[in-house]
Amino acid sequence: MSKAKGKKPQRSGSNVFANFDQQQIQEFKEAFTIIDQDRDGFISEKDLKDMWASLGVIKSDDNYFAEMMKEATGPLNFTTFLTFMGVKLQNTDSDDTLVSAFLTIDTEATGIISKPQFTNALTQLGDRFTKEEIKQMYEVAPMKGDAVDWKRFIKLIKYGGDFEEEA
Repeated sequence: MSKAKGKKPQRSGSNVFANFDQQQIQEFKEAFTIIDQDRDGFISEKDLKDMWASLGVIKSDDNYFAEMMKEATGPLNFTTFLTFMGVKLQNTDSDDTLVSAFLTIDTEATGIISKPQFTNALTQLGDRFTKEEIKQMYEVAPMKGDAVDWKRFIKLIKYGGDFEEEA
């Protein structure tokens, strides 16, 4: 009796490294190293707790870290971490969707949104941001004077890294 020959199922993402350029992989490696506090090559709940503590954030609820670890499908080594980050980045909105969202605020299509106007939108529309979330957002948002450069902000959201101002 012979087995029916069929097409082998293709695995998607089998080479997760092909999804990122060298600079992105290096940045993820640095992040992984920072999180892997005990330097054993795996991220554990204890690593997460120690990393948060090193940042001055004390979380007494161990369930917080257990929930974070449940998102991983197994031991969290660098390859798994990179796969996980790739999935998270793929789950962000498309560039067109983000541009459309920003254009609802920047009706003149200038590429910038004043801080008061942006803050108002973040607190009044959609999923409303808290004051702390807004503060954190402004710490990383690319600015032009006292306005958010939303085109650069989209690149930051989608691809990470710092982008030079476009001419």
